[in-house]
Amino acid sequence: IAMFASVRATTAPALAPSASHRRRLGAGTQRSPSAPTHRTSRTRARAAKPSASALDTLLGATIIAPGGDAAVKDSVQKYYGETLATSSDLKTSACCTPANQIPKAVRDALREVPDEVKAKYYGCGSPTPVGIEGLRVLDLGSGSGRDCYVAARLVGETGSVLGIDMTDGQLAVARKYAEKYCTTTLGYAAPNMRFEKGTIEDLRTAGVDDASVDLIISNCVINLSPDKAAVLSEAYRVLANGGEFYFSDVYCDRRLPDALRSQEVLLGECLGGAMYIEDFKRLCVATGFTDPRVLAGHEIEVQDPELAELLGEAKFYSLTYRLFKLPPGRLETLCEDYGQFAYYNGTLEGSPNAYSLDDHHRFEKNKPMLVCGNTASMVGETWLGKHFTVVGDRDVHYGLFDCGPSPVASSASSAPAAGAC
Repeated sequence: IAMFASVRATTAPALAPSASHRRRLGAGTQRSPSAPTHRTSRTRARAAKPSASALDTLLGATIIAPGGDAAVKDSVQKYYGETLATSSDLKTSACCTPANQIPKAVRDALREVPDEVKAKYYGCGSPTPVGIEGLRVLDLGSGSGRDCYVAARLVGETGSVLGIDMTDGQLAVARKYAEKYCTTTLGYAAPNMRFEKGTIEDLRTAGVDDASVDLIISNCVINLSPDKAAVLSEAYRVLANGGEFYFSDVYCDRRLPDALRSQEVLLGECLGGAMYIEDFKRLCVATGFTDPRVLAGHEIEVQDPELAELLGEAKFYSLTYRLFKLPPGRLETLCEDYGQFAYYNGTLEGSPNAYSLDDHHRFEKNKPMLVCGNTASMVGETWLGKHFTVVGDRDVHYGLFDCGPSPVASSASSAPAAGAC
């Protein structure tokens, strides 16, 4: 297996983001959001403290390789544009979606997606929620466009879908059938779906304005980015308040060595760029996505013996995360008790009897459920609000709320559950 070559070492000793690092994260992605990191002369002078860029490297938020970000992006473009002809060429199960994770409405929509679009699909989960009619959807790293085609049906003629990708070959496939699919297959007066070339670390280059999106989806792409902080920050920038970043990606149960993180095949198979789960949650909070929620997940199989030997005991997981954007202060770092309860109205498509917000909050129709302040805001103050009824406010505080650990996230990490839900 070809190696990128020697990897630049980092000397940063810290393991958790500093306060200055948290303040810095704010704008900036590729096959599918946050600002690029820059080392100032003041930072260099303070040898005792790690720089933000060195800290990002240590936590796996950046991938360092000879040639910098361009080398990583070129490697990804080559792997997905040339090396892989179809999904059957993959060496692991990382870029494959288990059928039991796909909602019926999505399965139904997939039947009418062109075969070539489906053949060049390399996703790891099902990052398209149901009940999204009329929403403005952005797909980061849209690839051949499979998830965009599904979303174009689910949002209806009044919604819109924009796919961003940096690989010309994938964009060509996505655009090839878009107009006919929207106007003939779906019967819309005009296409509600389009594809633009760009990187997910800098959505401004693709013309995505601040607060212009209701829902961001992404499927096994963020791990491929050389600057994950930039990806998250850009997602936060373009989301409107009440919007959501709903995505599937690959994570690891530990921090991988630099040599593995930039190894060409591991990177292309979505394993080399996989962040340690706990570090990813820290990055989410630092960017503004307080209280990240896990909806579903499964362990990834490494079928190639040579890759398995390289990875040793490291375990990888495909997880579907939900990151909500709300005004400052509405989501807290811990689950707080305000005596609120919520119930599901039963109005989301495909979920007439119950709805799962995450892996440990399943609402039965019309059955009141005690909820923490964060959960109340997620179901009451976001695009989900019209489907839920929340009773109570935050006038009286009763201390911490025991939401319990996230079963999926806990099984994918040896660390004890901490923070919010």
